[in-house]
Amino acid sequence: MHCRWFGAWCGVLAWMTAVAVAAEPAKMKALIIDGQNNHNWKATTPLLKKYLEETGLFTVDVATAPIGKDLSSFHPKFSDYQVVVSNYNGQLWSPQTQSAFVKYVEGGGGFVSVHAANNAFPEWPEYNAIIGLGGWGGRNEKSGPYVRLKDGQIVYDTSKGPGGGHGRKHAFKVEIYDTEHPITQGLPKVWMHAADELYDKLRGPAQNLRVLATAYSDPKTGGTGQHEPMLLTVSYGKGRIFHTTLGHDTEAMSCVGFIVTFQRGAEWAATGKVTQPLPADFPTETAVKMRR
Repeated sequence: MHCRWFGAWCGVLAWMTAVAVAAEPAKMKALIIDGQNNHNWKATTPLLKKYLEETGLFTVDVATAPIGKDLSSFHPKFSDYQVVVSNYNGQLWSPQTQSAFVKYVEGGGGFVSVHAANNAFPEWPEYNAIIGLGGWGGRNEKSGPYVRLKDGQIVYDTSKGPGGGHGRKHAFKVEIYDTEHPITQGLPKVWMHAADELYDKLRGPAQNLRVLATAYSDPKTGGTGQHEPMLLTVSYGKGRIFHTTLGHDTEAMSCVGFIVTFQRGAEWAATGKVTQPLPADFPTETAVKMRR
């Protein structure tokens, strides 16, 4: 009698466990690429991985490119992932890997470019179209226009000049330009970001580009005197791209504003929607908020 009861109870428990597992949605797969970067990727990649996993939406792999070696053997299987995050700024990938990446994004894969990832690959036209705007690496007016905010409107400036710059590292206000996009919907219109490099003078093809947020590049800190794009999205084929210029180091990446927009941007790039609520500790117009 006892054995029959125990067996039946075990059967019920097994059924309940199976139902619970079936009800829990499968997590998406994310890939972070690093290994070469003039920024400290060894310190920042663990933060990016942690932030993605904290959402409960992703499992995360990391593909680390070798340094100073032939990259012909570096070919991540992009097609295994719903979103690819670049924390990479280094040698040009092999033609095989370039082709696989373009095919992945064009076919509907999500991509997130973090900070110096927009410095990478000035000689690769498709990559520049995918990120929309980039800096350094010899970029200039031939690379495409500057994109800025003037009198409340996004303008394209085709004047001659170098691509890429920033003044002194400092805390600054991020201003949401597009309040309707899923990534920025519900965020405070203006919020303080922790000390970071405020990228300016970015140039690129700027096609199928949507500016989500800007920041004033103050001449007092070595800036341009222009409102420069900080957060943007790009569509490339069927792919969705979220591009954040924020995140120079671990301090900048510990800002709740960076964390939340990165998490939301990754979800949107992967799915086209955002399900994450605004956290209570999001920065205000006057106060930086950090997670240590």
